[in-house]
Amino acid sequence: MAMKIDEIYHADAFDVFPDIENGSVDLVVCDGPYGVTTNEWDKIESIQEFNLGLIKIFSEKLTDGGALYLFGKPDCIDFVDYRPFLNLKSKIVWYQPSRLSQGKINYTNNYDVICYFIKGDRPRVYDLDAIRVPQLVELEHRLRCERVPSVTNGKYGKTKFNGDGKNPGNVWGDIKQLTYKSKELVSRDALNTIQKPERLIERIVKASSAEGDLVLDPFAGVGTCPLVCKKLNRHFIGIEINDGFVTAAKSRLDDLESKAQGSLFGYGS
Repeated sequence: MAMKIDEIYHADAFDVFPDIENGSVDLVVCDGPYGVTTNEWDKIESIQEFNLGLIKIFSEKLTDGGALYLFGKPDCIDFVDYRPFLNLKSKIVWYQPSRLSQGKINYTNNYDVICYFIKGDRPRVYDLDAIRVPQLVELEHRLRCERVPSVTNGKYGKTKFNGDGKNPGNVWGDIKQLTYKSKELVSRDALNTIQKPERLIERIVKASSAEGDLVLDPFAGVGTCPLVCKKLNRHFIGIEINDGFVTAAKSRLDDLESKAQGSLFGYGS
């Protein structure tokens, strides 16, 4: 059975992966089990082997140059060889300094990782201009740095100051976790472990897809990735096993559609 696009399916992702055409997906945003909580859905015997299995599947579903962003804890892909399937380009650190400092015999973990893979050697899409962040150095200081020989004559000659902003780099501390007071929080049951901020998903979708591309979210939760895709004119396939979350996700999409219709006809916000 071929899967329809722009749908959120109430299913176990592993049951429906065979229905997704190989080579048809441009971007995978995979925010699945972390293997660290007591939730039933998160009880994974080996998170590394689990993630390796996902990487194998996604390598078949992705287009050449397509991207996978895999969320997890710092060791989520350690001790497994993913190299025959996808090319790890970066481990992005999603830094959360506001987390409670609960460590008593060790340092508290204040970050998650987002493993950025591509299929092949070069990304099909990497839209830096869509995700630039403000420069943190003064222009005068930056220009002085650009006059050193390694920049003017060497391999760093293209690292010029850009007034529109800079590359966000691989440490993202500018996007905070949701809290109980966050307006976009759908359910307290989805806080932190499930629902990610729209800004976080938006950066990923903008960077590694173009309008009209197909984005796969195999653990869709309350539908943040499908919602962002709809706002940014990307197609999506969402899969979620929790029926309550599926209902919430579809409600968010319906609300977005209603607001769009209201704006079109001159009413609503």
